[in-house]
Amino acid sequence: MSHPHVWRPPTDIYATDNAYVVLVEIAGMRGADFSVTFDRRRLIIKGNRSDTSARKAYHQMEIAYGEFEVEVVIPSAIDVESIEATYNDGFLRVVLPISKPQNIKID
Repeated sequence: MSHPHVWRPPTDIYATDNAYVVLVEIAGMRGADFSVTFDRRRLIIKGNRSDTSARKAYHQMEIAYGEFEVEVVIPSAIDVESIEATYNDGFLRVVLPISKPQNIKID
């Protein structure tokens, strides 16, 4: 369900030989402020960036506050147990390792 007040922070998605990497630029938060879920090849990142300042009249406002959401569809199978998320210097980085084919022993 889409909410009109929800905004989307700048997001880069790229692939390496072993993983997909999602990089979200979202300054002024802590790692605990994010909800990161992965289900059926969909990575969903949600959060709420609060404006804690007491400003009453803006002369210019370009920094978005409030609820945000990023949804990314990953094109191949992921090793879900090895997904890592880190938040540092205003960037949330989620690494989704590509699942390797497994040989199945035949009895």
